[in-house]
Amino acid sequence: MNVLKRKNKKPIVYAFIDSQNLNLGVQKVGWKMDWRALRVYLKDKYNVTKAFMFIGYIVENESLYEHLHELGYLIVLKPTVDVSTSQDSSHEINNEEHKSVVKGNIDADLVLYAMKELPNYNKAIIVSGDGDFVSLVEYLAENNKLLHIMTPNWQYSSLLKPWDKYIIRIDQLRKQLAYKDYSHKKKNRNNQDD
Repeated sequence: MNVLKRKNKKPIVYAFIDSQNLNLGVQKVGWKMDWRALRVYLKDKYNVTKAFMFIGYIVENESLYEHLHELGYLIVLKPTVDVSTSQDSSHEINNEEHKSVVKGNIDADLVLYAMKELPNYNKAIIVSGDGDFVSLVEYLAENNKLLHIMTPNWQYSSLLKPWDKYIIRIDQLRKQLAYKDYSHKKKNRNNQDD
């Protein structure tokens, strides 16, 4: 008897979410993620009992991390570094060409947690289009532990192509998962009433 199955015989499913890849990927195609809707979708559609969200830690975002935790995500914070970029290769950088990018490399932590938690789940969902997870995806698939790879859009790494049958594109779920700013609509209605 498989000890990982519950009384109702549904498999135990965990999700491992690369938050930056997901967030930037849906923004790239013109919308924002409704994090509450995503958590409900994962639970209702795939029976995800634990959703680990890997995210770079920025002090100013503490309330966001608390909010995500309240929505049911298990937040794994990773220290961030400021990676300065320049569009000019010369040593003199003027402010218009210099931009500061904060990066939290979560890839190793996501892989570590997926492997550490391996005895506790039947199936895993990897939420990222990043090719850095190809070894993890390969291992999970070979061991019949991979349920899906959820990519933000069609522009996921070509390294994941051998596992196309597992791919679910989140951009195709926009209607269900896009954040809707109801306060903006309410303001517009109130202005029209004036």
